[in-house]
Amino acid sequence: MSATRRQILARSGALGAGIAFSGALSELFAGTAAAQGIGHTGYGPLVPDPDGLLDLPKGFRYKVLSREGDRLRSGEGTVPSNHDGMTALPGRHGRVHLVRNHENRPTAQFAVPTVAGLTYDPAGKGGCTALTLDGHNNVLSERVAIAGTAVNCAGGHTPWGTWLTCEETEDTAGTNGYTKDHGFIFEVDPADPHRTGAVPLTAMGRFQHEAVAIDPRSGTVYETEDAFLKPFGLFYRFLPHRPQGGTGSLRAGGRLQAMRVPGVADLSAVQETGTTFHGIEWADVPDPLAAQTPIRLQDFGPKGITHAQKLEGCYWGGRCVYFVSSFAHSAEGSAADHFGQIWRYDPAARRLTLVIVFGPDTDVQLPGESPDNICLAPSGGLMVCEDGNGAQHVFGVTRRGEVYAMARGRQNIGTPQAPEWGEFAGVTFSPDGDTMYVNCYTPGTTFAVTGPWRR
Repeated sequence: MSATRRQILARSGALGAGIAFSGALSELFAGTAAAQGIGHTGYGPLVPDPDGLLDLPKGFRYKVLSREGDRLRSGEGTVPSNHDGMTALPGRHGRVHLVRNHENRPTAQFAVPTVAGLTYDPAGKGGCTALTLDGHNNVLSERVAIAGTAVNCAGGHTPWGTWLTCEETEDTAGTNGYTKDHGFIFEVDPADPHRTGAVPLTAMGRFQHEAVAIDPRSGTVYETEDAFLKPFGLFYRFLPHRPQGGTGSLRAGGRLQAMRVPGVADLSAVQETGTTFHGIEWADVPDPLAAQTPIRLQDFGPKGITHAQKLEGCYWGGRCVYFVSSFAHSAEGSAADHFGQIWRYDPAARRLTLVIVFGPDTDVQLPGESPDNICLAPSGGLMVCEDGNGAQHVFGVTRRGEVYAMARGRQNIGTPQAPEWGEFAGVTFSPDGDTMYVNCYTPGTTFAVTGPWRR
């Protein structure tokens, strides 16, 4: 979470609460091990880490894979700051490719080093780095995967084994010293970054991108827009001209559309889990490049378009796409207040359902509101990165709605008198499900966590 978002949450007073869940949690886990009844309990209390980095339950251990400010093993420069979204992709001979975003603005301490053939805009400090690991989580290589981008927040993996990294900005050339327009998606091949280079996928739109998820059957790409100040963002789908996919296929272009829920201008107005809307419509985006007007402000005709505050996480599960609205505050222009929602869209039925609502609870040991990065855990349930002030956790959520602490950050970036801890981001699992990888945003640290996940 950026400093700006943190300040807004603090001003709104929406920090430090616990969480309660309403809705059908089992719906989130279709097609996963959780649907088979695995993983109904937590792993016990967190054990204080004598090294002061990461508290975990008994039986679990971590390895630090990379820290900002260290030297990249490739010799290309320094490990960049602000570790954010991440994915783990299978490599050859049992290896794992970690692709890691760096949500760097012009003020970032450690920029992603510029590399010939991999740099979009030399003035951009963001991008991705790629780590290759062996079967024991030993780092075999660490290098720049793309550079010269800006505010790389989240993204999503493709069925063909690449990463789509998203710029969460709409800055144009001439703003903040940039030489090119920003606000695009870029494809990154961790095994061979030069294969994908630094080519913006312009047809997929220029806006404050957050995350993407791909329907593996149709090739449709779903995209969230993280606009936390009014006018709020939209939920998009991209219909590629080459739906069969493959590395570089998205460069062929396609059709960008925004979701319209008939009769609903703002998703925050919907408060009851299980509420379902049929006949969801998709409207063509008039100007995907937003040459004159941000997409969310463009004219979508007399029916208008449906907005939502803070659209963040997005993932594919079973036959549906799920997306997260981290919060909505009426004081900032939303139709109503909430502390987090998860929506499910069924493309075949053209049906949208509110499946989970987050809300404050009296137990401050439970996760703070505003769910951010989330992933499906192979042992069952969800892993949720906490996004707020105070102690920072990765929390697990079982199919029964039980919440348990999986990890707690111990790196104090404040003072002894006023401690502060960096948020978690980019939680993901190895292809074999035996390792959880997660980032601490500040100071940028990437951890590999192993233990009895399938207990």
